[in-house]
Amino acid sequence: MTPLGGVGYDYIMKSIQQRLNNIAGQIEGIKKMVDRNQDCLKILIQLKATKAAIGSVMETVVEEQFESCLKSVKNEDKKLLIKIKKYVQSN
Repeated sequence: MTPLGGVGYDYIMKSIQQRLNNIAGQIEGIKKMVDRNQDCLKILIQLKATKAAIGSVMETVVEEQFESCLKSVKNEDKKLLIKIKKYVQSN
Protein backbone atom coordinates (compact mmCIF):
# COMPACT_ATOMS: atom_id res chain seq x y z
CA MET A 1 0.00 0.00 0.00
CA THR A 2 1.21 3.48 -0.81
CA PRO A 3 1.42 5.90 2.12
CA LEU A 4 -0.95 8.84 2.06
CA GLY A 5 0.56 11.99 0.66
CA GLY A 6 3.62 10.31 -0.88
CA VAL A 7 4.77 10.67 -4.47
CA GLY A 8 3.29 7.26 -5.28
CA TYR A 9 0.02 8.30 -3.71
CA ASP A 10 -0.16 11.45 -5.83
CA TYR A 11 0.55 9.42 -8.97
CA ILE A 12 -2.16 6.90 -8.10
CA MET A 13 -4.71 9.64 -7.36
CA LYS A 14 -3.94 11.38 -10.68
CA SER A 15 -4.27 8.03 -12.43
CA ILE A 16 -7.63 7.39 -10.78
CA GLN A 17 -8.84 10.88 -11.68
CA GLN A 18 -7.80 10.37 -15.32
CA ARG A 19 -9.50 6.99 -15.45
CA LEU A 20 -12.69 8.49 -14.00
CA ASN A 21 -12.55 11.25 -16.62
CA ASN A 22 -12.22 8.57 -19.30
CA ILE A 23 -15.23 6.74 -17.85
CA ALA A 24 -17.23 9.97 -17.83
CA GLY A 25 -16.34 10.37 -21.51
CA GLN A 26 -17.45 6.82 -22.21
CA ILE A 27 -20.77 7.48 -20.52
CA GLU A 28 -21.29 10.68 -22.53
CA GLY A 29 -20.59 8.70 -25.68
CA ILE A 30 -23.11 6.06 -24.65
CA LYS A 31 -25.72 8.74 -24.00
CA LYS A 32 -25.17 10.07 -27.53
CA MET A 33 -25.48 6.57 -28.94
CA VAL A 34 -28.82 6.15 -27.15
CA ASP A 35 -30.01 9.57 -28.37
CA ARG A 36 -29.16 8.54 -31.94
CA ASN A 37 -30.95 5.20 -31.53
CA GLN A 38 -27.82 3.31 -32.45
CA ASP A 39 -27.66 -0.47 -32.53
CA CYS A 40 -28.33 -1.92 -29.09
CA LEU A 41 -25.44 -4.39 -29.41
CA LYS A 42 -22.97 -1.52 -29.88
CA ILE A 43 -24.46 0.23 -26.86
CA LEU A 44 -24.22 -2.91 -24.75
CA ILE A 45 -20.58 -3.39 -25.76
CA GLN A 46 -19.81 0.15 -24.63
CA LEU A 47 -21.72 -0.37 -21.38
CA LYS A 48 -19.74 -3.53 -20.69
CA ALA A 49 -16.47 -1.69 -21.35
CA THR A 50 -17.55 1.08 -18.99
CA LYS A 51 -18.51 -1.43 -16.31
CA ALA A 52 -15.07 -3.07 -16.62
CA ALA A 53 -13.36 0.31 -16.35
CA ILE A 54 -15.33 1.16 -13.21
CA GLY A 55 -14.46 -2.24 -11.74
CA SER A 56 -10.79 -1.60 -12.41
CA VAL A 57 -10.94 1.77 -10.62
CA MET A 58 -12.75 0.12 -7.70
CA GLU A 59 -10.00 -2.50 -7.41
CA THR A 60 -7.32 0.18 -7.43
CA VAL A 61 -9.06 2.20 -4.72
CA VAL A 62 -9.57 -0.90 -2.58
CA GLU A 63 -5.97 -2.00 -2.95
CA GLU A 64 -4.40 1.41 -2.46
CA GLN A 65 -6.63 2.91 0.18
CA PHE A 66 -8.12 0.00 2.09
CA GLU A 67 -5.77 0.12 5.07
CA SER A 68 -6.16 3.86 5.59
CA CYS A 69 -9.94 3.54 5.22
CA LEU A 70 -9.96 0.69 7.73
CA LYS A 71 -8.09 2.83 10.27
CA SER A 72 -10.58 5.67 9.92
CA VAL A 73 -13.82 3.72 10.46
CA LYS A 74 -15.50 2.68 13.67
CA ASN A 75 -14.87 -0.86 14.88
CA GLU A 76 -18.42 -1.95 14.07
CA ASP A 77 -17.97 -0.75 10.49
CA LYS A 78 -14.68 -2.60 9.93
CA LYS A 79 -16.39 -5.94 9.28
CA LEU A 80 -18.61 -4.30 6.67
CA LEU A 81 -15.60 -2.68 5.00
CA ILE A 82 -13.79 -6.03 4.90
CA LYS A 83 -16.87 -7.64 3.31
CA ILE A 84 -16.98 -4.85 0.73
CA LYS A 85 -13.30 -5.43 -0.09
CA LYS A 86 -13.90 -9.16 -0.58
CA TYR A 87 -16.94 -8.42 -2.75
CA VAL A 88 -15.05 -5.99 -4.96
CA GLN A 89 -12.15 -8.39 -5.35
CA SER A 90 -14.43 -11.30 -6.25
CA ASN A 91 -16.46 -9.42 -8.89
